[in-house]
Amino acid sequence: MMYALYQSSADVMLPMRAWAAAAGRGLLLGGEASVERWRAVGALCEMMTRAAFSHRRPSFGIDEVVCGNETVPVVEETVMATPFATLLRFAKQGAPPQPKVLLVVPLSGHFATLLRETVRVLLPDHDVHVTDWANARDVGVWHGRFGFDEYVEHIVRFLGKMGPGAHVVAVCQPCVQALAATALMAEDDDPAQPLSLTLMAGPVDCRVNPTKVNRLATGRPIGWFETNLISRVPLRYAGAMRRVYPGFLQLTAFMSMNAERHIKAQGDLLRALARGDTAQAETIKSFYDEYFAVLDMTAEFYLETVERVFQKYQLAKGELEWRGRKVDTKAIRRTALFTVEGERDDICAIGQTLAAHDLCASVRPYRKKHYMQAGVGHYGVFAGKRWSGQIYPLVRNTILANE
Repeated sequence: MMYALYQSSADVMLPMRAWAAAAGRGLLLGGEASVERWRAVGALCEMMTRAAFSHRRPSFGIDEVVCGNETVPVVEETVMATPFATLLRFAKQGAPPQPKVLLVVPLSGHFATLLRETVRVLLPDHDVHVTDWANARDVGVWHGRFGFDEYVEHIVRFLGKMGPGAHVVAVCQPCVQALAATALMAEDDDPAQPLSLTLMAGPVDCRVNPTKVNRLATGRPIGWFETNLISRVPLRYAGAMRRVYPGFLQLTAFMSMNAERHIKAQGDLLRALARGDTAQAETIKSFYDEYFAVLDMTAEFYLETVERVFQKYQLAKGELEWRGRKVDTKAIRRTALFTVEGERDDICAIGQTLAAHDLCASVRPYRKKHYMQAGVGHYGVFAGKRWSGQIYPLVRNTILANE
């Protein structure tokens, strides 16, 4: 019902946004005097056209990269695909062999392209592969379930496809699943177990310095989340009748945490458009084009993640099971561990990712490192100047040291 109401309201607004787009273009077709006179009205029209979510994955837009002293073309290759995800490789034509990296991206309401900058920074020195998750509303119900265990299974299968010698970099939410997958592969003595595991701003143990996000997750029983946040996909989509946690709800929750900042940004955009400041306007628009591109998660993945990670702390307490099998993080011996946290992270607080070091008790101390980046929040750990200038060199060194 909730999803149907959202879709109906989006359909009602569609003609209005189309009219606003046409009107905005028309107002800017006159001479300079006309532009000055109507620019503010045109800005309002453009703001109306942008008042919507997108449900299609944006492009990564990475066509070339500098390797050494040479610019080489980049081509996206599908290495492996399932109904729920694609193992996407950024192949560099003419580049020498480089360390293989699996970038495990969050499945939390946004597409993998939200980590575009993370990919762009990793790419010059590494053979980068990405977990490109599908929008659940486009996956038919006949493809079955996709829950916490299936997520872990995908990481194991993707690493197996990449072959021995790969490294894992997990960002935010999937730090738990990446650690679990590594433990399972280590216990099985899988030749494709990663050489190094980098966990960045992830909720390994949410009991440590709980944030507002953590308190929201524990403030209600799991039944409340299922009753109030889960909807069925409307009939017009390929995943019709699949139970999902809609991306638009997840994004609304994220935005409500920093409502003042987002309201200010939209005001800044309106003013930039009105005065013709194209550079500032494009910067803001680029961010929100990506931020407003949302995907739906399967109900089982969302609910199981909330319950296992944020309510019961199963991995942190040594109680996590994968398809009835106990996940033993002490089985990890050959994989080096590097954890990264942000000083001002209000989603995964300081200490929550560091907890992985105690769990990986069998990894030799000299093969474990931790880094806390001063002055950054959650997104600053994997995007921005401090990510590229201060955090990434440490990630790169960890990978090189364990090749």
